[in-house]
Amino acid sequence: MWQRGLNWTAIVVVGIFGLMWVGIVIYADQGSPLWMRVVQVIFGLMLLAWAVRKALHLAGRT
Repeated sequence: MWQRGLNWTAIVVVGIFGLMWVGIVIYADQGSPLWMRVVQVIFGLMLLAWAVRKALHLAGRT
């Protein structure tokens, strides 16, 4: 029971972190070259996609 709650917590934390990462890179990071911002946005989207995939997987187990 605890592990299930911790799994959901980890998924939510990673998803929020990925979303915040993308937002910060797009709006606040104006000093980096364009290619670096693109790589960082891809990284943030990968984190967000991982969180969605894991959430769907965990919801499917119920």
